[in-house]
Amino acid sequence: MAEKLNFTMGALSRIKPPSEGRQYLYDSKVAGLAFCITTTGATAFYWLKKVAGRTERIRLGGFPDLTVEAVRDLATKLNADVAGGLNPAESKRKRKGEQTLGELWAAFLELHAEAHKKARSVTEDKGLWSRYLKAWESRKLSSVTNREVHTLHSRIGKTNGKFAANRMLSLLSKMFNVARNHDEWRKVNPCDGVKRFAEMSRDRFLREDEISRFLAAVDAEANQQLAVAFKLLLFTGARKMNVLSMAWSDIDLTATLWRIPDTKQGEPQHVPLIPAAVEVLNQLKADAKPGQGYVFPARVAGTKAGHVVDVTKCWRSVCKAAELPELRMHDLRRTMGSWQAAGGASLQVIGKSLGHRNTSTTEIYARLMLDPVRASMEKAGLAMVAAGTLTANAEGGAK
Repeated sequence: MAEKLNFTMGALSRIKPPSEGRQYLYDSKVAGLAFCITTTGATAFYWLKKVAGRTERIRLGGFPDLTVEAVRDLATKLNADVAGGLNPAESKRKRKGEQTLGELWAAFLELHAEAHKKARSVTEDKGLWSRYLKAWESRKLSSVTNREVHTLHSRIGKTNGKFAANRMLSLLSKMFNVARNHDEWRKVNPCDGVKRFAEMSRDRFLREDEISRFLAAVDAEANQQLAVAFKLLLFTGARKMNVLSMAWSDIDLTATLWRIPDTKQGEPQHVPLIPAAVEVLNQLKADAKPGQGYVFPARVAGTKAGHVVDVTKCWRSVCKAAELPELRMHDLRRTMGSWQAAGGASLQVIGKSLGHRNTSTTEIYARLMLDPVRASMEKAGLAMVAAGTLTANAEGGAK
């Protein structure tokens, strides 16, 4: 149920920003009048009303630029229009004309991304928009052509990589689909027919000699507070942000189990802690300050996340010392799966340990599962050859 509040300037000024997305509060005196506050503390008044089966929304103005009395008067007039058979939002759209791409981006961010996506995905979308699409923000939707999208996709593929080009295309296509779902766009999506680049699955993982160099570099790194996070990435096979946001309340060192409350799949995951990981965590626990909630707390108190989020500088230092300049942090996760496969673990077991929902994601390790099979066959083959040689020698001696 929507939260209602008797709007006063004082009461609204005391409302705290939500932890993610945006929060709407509704006036208890005038129907449809809403107050919106975002995670950054941005505030505004809106009028929201269901008209002809569709929820309409009009921004009335910022807070505290407009007073409560002023926005109540505006909302009351809009309610009167609806009672008289008019749709003020539709009238506004007709006056305003066709949306620009920048306006569509703002609507996409509010109605889809911040409402349904994880914070990390929203941040990635904002980065894609800023890097590749913001230059088109003033253009009307109908001016964006299929040929231009194709050209942009190709250019990004050449200069920034195929993965970046495909992510841009997916974002732009989704934006137009959201516009269509809200009756802001009724023409063909300009992204339709633009073929995505084939993306090769990366199969890089640390081999035996590389692991020794890598661990030695981690131990020699000056910033041990961050460097040991790379050991946990290697020994748990977990994703980077799951390790960096690891909380002590989710770790049971006695049962050697780590519960990740929120994964990429949107559901909890239980990760067994092997002795090497337990050793790292025991040392971190011994060095932790009283009341410290995160295993890797933010270096500046009071930051939004509360834990470390960027370890790029430390990572580069370790990779340089280990002479592994091309190594990526995600390769450590792949290393755990690869060594499991080489040890004969099934794809189901590997997928379970890495938290894969789709079995096709785990199939990259299938070829490595042949290594123990090959070794066994080679051992048997050598035994058979040896047996044949012994038999032949024995028969020759009998003659």
